[in-house]
Amino acid sequence: MKKFALIAFGVIFASVATDAQINMNRLNNAAKRGAERAVERKVEKEVNKAVENALEGNSRKNNDADEYLELNDIEETPAANTSGWTCESCGTSGNEGKFCNECGAKKPEAKAAASWKCPQCGTDGNTGKFCNNCGAKAGMNSKASISWNNYDFVAGDEIIFEDNQVGEKVGEFPSKWDVFNGYAQIAELNGEKCISLSQDGEITPLFNDNKPYLTDQFTIEYDVWIVYGPDYNTDFNPHSWQITTHLPSGDKIRSDRGGFYFHHQVSTNRDVKTLDDAYFSYEWRLPNSDETRSGSARLDKVAINAWHHVAISFNKRAYKVYFDEKRMINIPNAEKPTYFWISCNQNEAVFFIKNVRIAKGAVPLYDRMASDGKFITYGITFDVGKSVIKPESMGEINRIVKLMQENPDLKFEVQGHTDATGNAAANQTLSEQRAQAIVAKLTELGVSADRLTAVGKGQTTPLADNSTDEGRARNRRVEFVKK
Repeated sequence: MKKFALIAFGVIFASVATDAQINMNRLNNAAKRGAERAVERKVEKEVNKAVENALEGNSRKNNDADEYLELNDIEETPAANTSGWTCESCGTSGNEGKFCNECGAKKPEAKAAASWKCPQCGTDGNTGKFCNNCGAKAGMNSKASISWNNYDFVAGDEIIFEDNQVGEKVGEFPSKWDVFNGYAQIAELNGEKCISLSQDGEITPLFNDNKPYLTDQFTIEYDVWIVYGPDYNTDFNPHSWQITTHLPSGDKIRSDRGGFYFHHQVSTNRDVKTLDDAYFSYEWRLPNSDETRSGSARLDKVAINAWHHVAISFNKRAYKVYFDEKRMINIPNAEKPTYFWISCNQNEAVFFIKNVRIAKGAVPLYDRMASDGKFITYGITFDVGKSVIKPESMGEINRIVKLMQENPDLKFEVQGHTDATGNAAANQTLSEQRAQAIVAKLTELGVSADRLTAVGKGQTTPLADNSTDEGRARNRRVEFVKK
């Protein structure tokens, strides 16, 4: 009897123990879920706090670090699982399979990264933090890009000098230039070849048998790199530099400071590492006179460590000078120049220029089209090997838009042409892409798409010898052929 009682007790004890174990498991599971919810609430609270701090501009790095360490202490709880995916239906985290462990909801599909269009160069389809084409940061203010739509500079029709430094050897003197003073050399900046000027370096284009070459109507363009100055020992203060463009007159090319010249100088506050302004001082001589006059202009918040475009136009007696999209100088009556040279006055090689182009003539588009049934433009430009339109092309594009608005029956075949540099098949594709980019820009500005057709001609129809820079520049063109 005693033995039977012991056996019965053992059975009862085992049963109770089993129930207790089940209850313990339930409690453990509940505790586990409670711990998971606690962790989730803690994480949510910390994330919300971090977002609020970022939006409000608060700086609490040390406190956040301490709180982060405290949060990580929960890692010792078995329920904390930061791997896997989080269910959108019930909030359960740590799921590894295709369905939620808690409620059975299906794992959400991965969302494609949202793409964005670059406000600087117009490249679409970017998904990272920086533009795939020009490196501009996502979210950059597009105001500068938009303002180019009011740009009214138009390049000359016939290119007489062009130097984009292609084929030059780094460290050598630029082969298409002569020097008045100091020295210059070919440099490489961010993978691009350019001309670096030394202290008091003064250079002038070397062509036309060293005879004056500027006509009654001409344009001059170049890109200039603006650096931030604290690392450079400059003549006037540690945060400034100055470059000067001269447009003298006379029958001999020489270091003559007469005629027209202007300085573009940038400066910063000595204590703040931001660019305050770009300052333009200029002086010109009146026609058939020794009298000179002067003026100045200022442009706030110019980007540093970046390329900027300078464009100069002269029409019989009037000057216009542009810095990027802004027209900085407008002179109605000045002496006609005959050549140009450029100089700097720093004691470090901090001046860099590239893409120098001189062109003459400015025949109205309609007149050219009426006589030839088409017009050729060199004012729409692209980076080497790319089809993204440069912002300084907006002057010519705006002129074409106006022409088509004033003549609603006009229809054009937009032809892209390249030089013979590189592979013929690649040039054909590039010319097609460039023509398509121009059509897209014109339709964006209000021209009906059915009035335009994009055609690529590649290198098949050259206008000039591809063995010279000027010849290649003439062959890289866009033609608007009337349909």
